[in-house]
Parts: sequence; structure tokens; C-alpha cells
Amino acid sequence: MSPESLAMFSTAGAILISALVMYTIWIVVIPMLEGDKKKKRMESVASAREGMRKDRLANLQSEASLRADGKGVAKNMVDRFSLEKLLEASDLKDKMAQAGLRGQKPIYAFYMARLVAPIVLGLLGFLIFVVLNLPGWDMLRRVALSIGMMLFGYYLPGIYIKNVAGKRLASIMPVFPDALDLLLICVESGMSVELAFGKVAEEMGDASVELAEEFSLTTAELSYLTSRRLAYENLARRNNHPGIRAVATALVQAERYGTPLGDTLRTMANENRQMRVMLAEKKAAALPAKLTVPMILFFLPVLFIVILTPAGMRLGEAF
Repeated sequence: MSPESLAMFSTAGAILISALVMYTIWIVVIPMLEGDKKKKRMESVASAREGMRKDRLANLQSEASLRADGKGVAKNMVDRFSLEKLLEASDLKDKMAQAGLRGQKPIYAFYMARLVAPIVLGLLGFLIFVVLNLPGWDMLRRVALSIGMMLFGYYLPGIYIKNVAGKRLASIMPVFPDALDLLLICVESGMSVELAFGKVAEEMGDASVELAEEFSLTTAELSYLTSRRLAYENLARRNNHPGIRAVATALVQAERYGTPLGDTLRTMANENRQMRVMLAEKKAAALPAKLTVPMILFFLPVLFIVILTPAGMRLGEAF
């Protein structure tokens, strides 16, 4: 191997090790800086509810009362250069709501990230692959890699939002059937729907902060929107999951046709519980296939070494 190749691999290894160290520090430090996650989220919900209380006369037909006016550098940049039209993303508000990011500020931050990330990664790729002049690579390959990094920067904000939304939904669904059971108990005890959602939000705060946040927002919307149907539809839109959408549809039908809400909630709780069991069975069934590659790479070589080494030593002594 030539000295240039050794230098290239050592540089790449140093960059990889530095990235892993920074990622480890970020994982350790960020949770320490977050503080009480539940308290912050519930305070955010309380502020959103207060905003709905103040603006309900003008914004009862939409979720505009949940949005805050974004101000700052990001808003000025987005408005000045019309980034919202230039970098338009389909269903961005729904995706932001699914990730737990409400208001205009996260939207402006998303457009700014979609503008800045391709430029930064493109310049970084140009610096690494073109300016440093890595040996053995022709110019076409270097330019293609730089363009690939630029495209990756363009799609990186959307990937991040999708990842956050997936983690948030994964924390909600395991406890969602239990929340429906509590909601059923509250409704059958004589509580109104608004009080039942609020009570369940308080009780489920320790099990899932995200679910408590969603139920608190639903409580606020049930109190201030003109129709309960809008609150149920907003709940389904903020949580893009078949189980939650089915619950929202059942609640809308119960509201429209006057069917008993207790029977609806009992049926939906059973269905979501069965869905949770089916998901666990699916993961258990996929486990052998996932373990195949680790067993081939790690277990079988060691097993062969342990079994065949004594035999090989004896054959060596014999011959």
C-alpha cells in the first residue's frame, strides 16, 4: 500500500473517530441540559391553551390559535427570499405536528436548515474531495460525491423530522390502549369528554409525556373549537397511526350519531391492545432473521475455532 493511501485512510479514520467522539459527547450532554422534560412539555401545552383562550373568537375554525408568530433572523430570511415557495415541502405543518413541533418558528427553522445544509455540506464535500485532491479518484467522481453531499443536505431536515416523529409515535403507542381504558373509566363514571381527556392527560404524564401532551391539546380544542369533530380530526392528524385514526373516526361517528361513547371506547381499546400484541409478535417473529448475520459473523467463527483447534493441534502432532 502506497504512503498516499495510508495517509488517506489515516485521515478518514481520524475524521470518523472525531465524529464518534462528538456524537458520544452530544448523547451524554444533551439529556443533562434538557432538565425536566415533562414539566417543559406541560408548560408548553399550558401556554398553547392560554393562547387559544385569548384568540378563540378569531381562530375557532382552524389550528391557528396553536401557532405563535415566529420572529427573528430565520423568519426574516424566509420572508425576504420567499424560501417557503422556493423550498416548499408537502404537508410540512402536519409533519411538524407529528414531530411535536408546533408554531411558526420550527417551520422557519426547517426552511433555513433546508437552505443552509446543502450549502454547508456541498462546500465540505468540495473541500474534501476536490481541494484535498485525494489520490486515485478522477475529477468526475469527486464532483459527483460533492453533489451527492449537497443533495443529502437538502433532504437532511426532512429525514430529521421524520425520525423525531417516529420516535415520538413509538413512545405514544405502547401506552395508548391503557389511556383508552382510563378514558373509558372516566366517561362511564359520569365525566364529560373534556374532563375525561384532561384527567387522562394528568394520569399518563409519567408513562408518556408525549401522550399527555396530545390529550392536553385535545382537551383544549374540545373546549374552544366550535365542533368536537375538529378536535378529534386534529388528534388523528397530529398522530399519523392507524390505531389513533380509527379511534378518532369512531369518536366522530359517536358524536354525530349519538351512539354510546363507552361502548366505542371499549371496542377501540380492545382493538389497539390487539394491535400492540400483534406488533410484539411481529418483532418476535423477525428476530431469528435479524440474528442470522450476527451469528454468521461472530458466533460461528468462534464456535469453529473452539471445536476445530484441538483437532488441528492433534493432527499436527500426529503428522
